[in-house]
This record gives sequence, C-alpha cells and structure tokens, in this order.
Amino acid sequence: MRVGVDVGGTFTDLVVFNEDSGDLRALKVLSTPKEPWRGVLAAIMGAAEPSRVTIIVHATTLGANMLLGQAGLEPPSMLLLTNKGFRDVLEIGRQNRPELYNLFFEKPKPLIPRERRVGVRGRIGPRGEIIEGLDKDEIRETARKWCGHVKVFVVSFLNSHVNPVHETEAERLIREACPGSIVVTGSSVDPQEKEYERTSTAVVNAALKPLLSRYLERLHLDLKREGFRGSLLLMQSNGGIASLGQAIERPAAFIESGPAAGALAVSYFARIHGVARALGFDMGGTTAKASSIVGGEPLVVDEYEVGARIHMGRVLRGSGYTVRYPHIDVVEVSAGGGTIAWVDPGGSLRVGPVSAGADPGPACYGRGGEKPTITDANLVLGRLPEKIAGGSIRLRRDLALRALKALAEKIGVDVFEAAWSVVRVANTVMARALKLVTFERGHDAREFKLYAFGGAGPMHAAELAEELGISEIIVPPYPGVFSSLGLLLADYRHDFYKAVEASATDPSTEEKVNKVIEELSGKAVETLRSEGIGMERSRIVAALDMRYEGQSHTLKVAYNGSLSEAARRFEELHETRYGYRLPGEDVIVVNARVTAFGVTGKPRLPRSKPAGPLHPRPSSRREAFFPRDGWVPALVYERPKLRPGSLVTGPSIIEDSDSTIVIPPGHTARVAEDYSIWVRRG
Repeated sequence: MRVGVDVGGTFTDLVVFNEDSGDLRALKVLSTPKEPWRGVLAAIMGAAEPSRVTIIVHATTLGANMLLGQAGLEPPSMLLLTNKGFRDVLEIGRQNRPELYNLFFEKPKPLIPRERRVGVRGRIGPRGEIIEGLDKDEIRETARKWCGHVKVFVVSFLNSHVNPVHETEAERLIREACPGSIVVTGSSVDPQEKEYERTSTAVVNAALKPLLSRYLERLHLDLKREGFRGSLLLMQSNGGIASLGQAIERPAAFIESGPAAGALAVSYFARIHGVARALGFDMGGTTAKASSIVGGEPLVVDEYEVGARIHMGRVLRGSGYTVRYPHIDVVEVSAGGGTIAWVDPGGSLRVGPVSAGADPGPACYGRGGEKPTITDANLVLGRLPEKIAGGSIRLRRDLALRALKALAEKIGVDVFEAAWSVVRVANTVMARALKLVTFERGHDAREFKLYAFGGAGPMHAAELAEELGISEIIVPPYPGVFSSLGLLLADYRHDFYKAVEASATDPSTEEKVNKVIEELSGKAVETLRSEGIGMERSRIVAALDMRYEGQSHTLKVAYNGSLSEAARRFEELHETRYGYRLPGEDVIVVNARVTAFGVTGKPRLPRSKPAGPLHPRPSSRREAFFPRDGWVPALVYERPKLRPGSLVTGPSIIEDSDSTIVIPPGHTARVAEDYSIWVRRG
C-alpha cells in the first residue's frame, strides 16, 4: 500500500492506494494542532495496517506555523556569524515597506536577536579572491563562549556563493570547539548572489531544522512501533517529493508542501484532460488557495516570504522572512470553512482572518464553538448535508442558526440574509485570490477551466467562476482529499544551482557554464540514486538565470548546451515579459541551474466508458438558497452512485463522503470517464 497524508489546520486528509487491487480509499480526521503527529498516526491507523504500507508521502505546514507564531512552536536559540560590520543585514534587508504610509509599521522581529549576531574578521571578494584571511581564533572563542547557550550556529559570509572556503573553515572550527552542535552555512543552503537573501534563507533553514527533525523522528518512530517498515517521504514546496534525510537537511524547502500538492494534482489531471490552462481552487477548513497551471505545469517562483502578512491574497513584501527556494506559486487567503465571520467597529461584516480550526471548530460541529463561520452559513442555506467527513461529523443546524442570529442582530438583517452575506463576502475574498494568479500574472481568467477541490471548494466554485467569466468547472475525484492524492502523483524533484557571474559574450563562458552544469548534474544523479531512483527513471533539466548588465533581477532560460541560443531566448523572453529588449547590451549569466526528476509509479485511477446520457434518480431533495432564485427545492444526488455519462441539472446538490458540489439553476453537470464532474453554465 502507498499512503498520502496532508495535515491541514482543520482536517488531516489521507488517501491509500492498494497496489495489488488498484483500490483507492480516502479518509478525513480532525487535526491535532498541538501534537500534529498524533492526527497523522490516527489517520494512517484508521485506513491501513502500517505493516502493509510501503511508502508514506507526507505534507505538513509545521514550518510555516512556527514562523507565523503558533504557540508551542518557538524557534530554537541561534547564533549568526558573519563579516564584521554586517551583523545587521537581517534587519536592513531590502528596505521594502509593506505599508508605505504607515509611520508606525514595525518590521518582523528577526529570528536571531542582535546580541546573538557576531561579526568576525575575514573577507572574500566578489570574484572569489581572499581579501582578508579568516580570524580562526575569533571563531573558536565565539563558539566556546556560546556553546551550550545556543542550539544552532549559522555562518553566512559575503560572496560565499563564489568561494565558500571561509564558511567551510568556520564550520569545521565550530564543530571542533562545540561538538554535537548544529551548523548551517549560507553557501550550502543558497549558493546565489545577494547576501541578505542568502543569510535569511540560511537562518530560516536553521530555525526549522531542530523542529522538523524532531517532528519527523517522532512520527517515524511511532510508525515503526506500529509495524511500518517502508519509506517516509516528504512533499517539497516545489511540487516534488524527497527522502526523510533531505527534509531534515533542508527543511526550508518543505514549508509550503501542502498547497503545492494540490496544485500538482491539478496539473496531473489537466494533462490527462488536455486542458491547456487550468486554475486550481482549493477551499479547506482554514484557508482557500489558488494556483495557475499553464501547459500542464504549475507556475514556479524562486523566492517567497514565509510568515508574511497577507492583504487580500497579496503578500506584503518585507513583512515576513525571505526564503530563496523554488516553490509553486500559490496564493492563500483566510477563507476556509472554519473562518469566522464578525462585525468590525464600523458596523461592516468581515470574514477572517481568524479560523475556528479543528478545536472547537464551527458552531455546527457541536464541539463548543459559538462564533459563526462559513460552514455554519452554508449549512443554514441548505447547501450542506447533516453529516460530513464520511459521517464522522454530524452537523447541528440549530447551533449554526444560533451563532448566525447573533451576527444578524449586529448588522440588522434576518438570519438567512446574514448567512448569504457571509458566503458573499467570502466569495469576494476568494475571487480576488483567483484574479491574482490569472489577471495579475498576465493571463485572461476566461481562458481557464476551474478545478475545484477541498472540502468546501465545489460548494463555492460556480459563483466564483461566474464572477471571473469562466465557463466550465471540473470537480476531480476525491476532491476533499485532493491534495493527499497529489502526494501520490508527485515525482521526486531536487533543485541545484551555482553562481556563474560571467558575460554571455565572453568565449570562455560557455565552457565554464557547461562545466558547472556537468558538476550539478552529477550531484543530482547521486541524490536520486541515494533515494533508490536509477537512471532509467531520472530526468535532468538545465537552465540559466540571465539578466542584462546593470539589472538586479533575472529571468530563467532553458539551456541545451548553447550559450548563444540561451542569450537569444533570454532577449525574446525579456521582450515578452517587459515589452522591450536591449540590442547590443551585454547579457550576464548569473546562475546555472539543474533540476532532477525521479519518476514514480502513479495510482491507477478508475475509468469507465460512458453508457450514454443517463438521468440518475435523486436520493432526496431539500430547500436550498441561490442568490438569483432565492429558496428553491434542490435535488440531492449521491456521488458514488453516479456513473460516467450521467447528467445532472441544477438546482442540485451532489454529496460525497469528503465534499459537497453545488449545481446552481441554469447549470448542467456531466460525469466524465474518469469520474470527474464537469459543470457548465447553460
């Protein structure tokens, strides 16, 4: 058996694939935020015998939660060693002001306070030359002084991406002076130019290392006690999986693993369906996420800020901690099923950012929650069944009405209008996230098909699609645990890069670039081999980061061994992206990159030929609210009973064990061969 398990803020989702029978099984259990491994273990034990499981692929937001300030997840004590005069680089940063006109704005508190940032003598020049020798005695003295007082040493020197000799020597000296200490160097974590980004990435990596290693070792030990003898793998932010050892060594690469899995699953189904432009919409219990998939591949960016403040889906640059690792471009907003609705001092209805989470959860869960949430609103509007999560949670309409009544009195409307107002405000927030990954990325949303998943995504998808002008919605199989399914569809992926810093017009640069690519490819193959991936299942892709002389930002260009061809492609891409090119201007090769993929076996998803247009018999009907039609009788169907070729017209509700699909009036749903449901207006 192979298992994919994704820990969310409200639910822990799991998908089990039985390789012998080809069966897929899904399960949702409430998360245990204070001890997340317990929820993971409970989900696995509830779905499979650990002794029969060969592979577990896990996604976790533990790192992001720590940097967002979750209680009980405090960063370890750390010490930063850098060049004299540069210990304030973490606070200076890039001087981005997230709130330009807010005179009282405060930057996030550095993960390492100033008194634990030490400058030492020694300097490497921009071409890798040694300008000043490293003061070894100063490093030994500092390591002895702080040994026992800090858990992690971070070493980040200027220009270490060109020549890491001083960082390597400092690491050796620290380990000698303080045996058993954790040491993280900037050149090993992020060997690229720009000292702030490199130092910040190294510090975040160091902060997460003890936490993630402790969590994974605890989870792995508990699994082994239950008889598990297989491989525990982790999903990375870039959409690839990696071994346990890689996760412990580079935890910053795994911060956004859960959202990445959902986007990866969308890209897999988009390729199967022949959809060139797909928009992923994932609405869970705590947040909603949006991603764009173009040409069957999710959009990937090389830098992001973890723990940053988010305003209407936009990350406020400079409000978080910079991490320079490839990650799938996902926009996240506080609009999950458990997001709380409230009234601000001005009397306006607001939704989020606070969530009821798994404990106590929405009011209708009957677990002590009293504040109205999006889930309570959907239940009152007739969109949700009496039971969700496979029948494990019974929803109480009376408690939802009570919570919404208190809200309705504050804004001066009846309880049902208050419920619809909550849904409408939530839809506005989520539509803005979808616009961010389409219109604001240079794409026309009307050319996309919307893949809706998550426990609540298919309930809101039709209204969101109408606002964006999207004509077709696709609800894939297992939507409520779709990110967990994405974990089983992922391939191994590792990114390697090294600074080049040379002109593309220099005749010697091509030889230099090819030598670096060969070196990185060797590391890539060796890493995949250590994870049991042979050459027959490996794929190596090379690229270059390039810019015009004098620019600070780069564009990534595919590289096939010809530097002149890469320079030509760079100028074409620059014109496409920015509307112009600079003929005759020198083109600089900044970094060489290699991405290694290790292809995995994929679950066999069920398929069946349509038996012709079928008009299935509804299991029941109930009154449901739709904005244009008011309260109307909606037919209720059980998704497991629908077969390929089945047609369902709105107003209807299709119920599944892990999600609910709302088909508004004027819409038609068709079940495809792979049991995904395609919904169209008209």
